[in-house]
Amino acid sequence: MTTLPTISSYGDYSSNNYGVHTKRLDLESITLWYSYDTIIAYRDNTDGMVICENVWGTTTGKHLNWINSDHKIRKPYALFDTMLKSACVRHNI
Repeated sequence: MTTLPTISSYGDYSSNNYGVHTKRLDLESITLWYSYDTIIAYRDNTDGMVICENVWGTTTGKHLNWINSDHKIRKPYALFDTMLKSACVRHNI
């Protein structure tokens, strides 16, 4: 049986108006975290949890901290981008 995708918000916004900027997309085999329209983290069974370093700004930095506040596990942007692209190919997205 195929699991339908689900979309939810993450983080600690007190208003749903701001929550639209923090989306989590759960697909059958991968989860993607978005800040605005940008994927900033993902998790799958091959790579586990992969989080990008903050190359955007303070708001996305807040979003990254809500996902995981450990800065030591964040990947440099170029590596994150390569890993994300490989994961998307692996999961046919």
